[in-house]
Amino acid sequence: MPSRERVYRTEAVVLRRQEFGEADRLLTVYTPAHGKLRLVAKGIRRANSRKAGHLELFTRVDLLLARGRELDVVTQAEATDPYPGLRDDLLRLGHAAYVVELLDCFAIPEGNRPLYRLLVETMDRLSQGLEPAPVVRFFELRLLDLVGYRPQLFSCMGCEGEIRPQAQYFSSREGGVLCPECGRGRRGAQPISLSGLKVLRHYQRSPFSTAVAARLDPEVHAEIESLMEAYLTYLLERRLNTPGFLQRVRRLMRGELSAGLLPGMKDPAPASMSAESLEERVPDPAP
Repeated sequence: MPSRERVYRTEAVVLRRQEFGEADRLLTVYTPAHGKLRLVAKGIRRANSRKAGHLELFTRVDLLLARGRELDVVTQAEATDPYPGLRDDLLRLGHAAYVVELLDCFAIPEGNRPLYRLLVETMDRLSQGLEPAPVVRFFELRLLDLVGYRPQLFSCMGCEGEIRPQAQYFSSREGGVLCPECGRGRRGAQPISLSGLKVLRHYQRSPFSTAVAARLDPEVHAEIESLMEAYLTYLLERRLNTPGFLQRVRRLMRGELSAGLLPGMKDPAPASMSAESLEERVPDPAP
């Protein structure tokens, strides 16, 4: 819980925002010491607001907060990293939205400095221009470690035997790998290739620089992306919003969607899009 002082300062990353009243905004931010906070930024939508440019989506910001009766109030805000590399690339912005949505779903209102550091490092990597897919896969596995859902990838969840170098199964319900004998015919278990399992193990036990050094075969990456999406969906008991959006963006970039129109959207999506425009197109996570 935040300090009981009337005013306190914290670093944060802006996860979500929502218009409130005539000139205010509600913000959801993630902080290192206080976890996830809901705040109100009063008067931020007025033309002369000095805070508006510092509280964009996905911005790392230094905040001075005053404790309120229901919501704490942003009294000062200074952006320390707006992650400019995200702002003119729809695909990177979409991956940032996915990272934020996933953290928002798992995070609780308690401090978790390693989780905050993981968020900041991931946003920085996406902004720097690193390949988004491995950055996000690494984030997923580290997030699961930090929130207590680390998948078991080195022994069978059924018989507890050592996993041999061959294709296996993965069970979201049981939280890990099943050997062929235990996995074959098991409800909800999906096949995982030896290459896919090796990649997940490599990402799980290696630092970022080592994990992403090797290039991934597109088929293997598609396999582990699908597996991770199924596991996260099972844990959260609902589908995330942004994976479907990212699939449509990829189709748009490959020219598979006519006239650059993303399904379900009222206007064409350009090759570049601001964070504010993206916010209008990707629904917020369910509460």
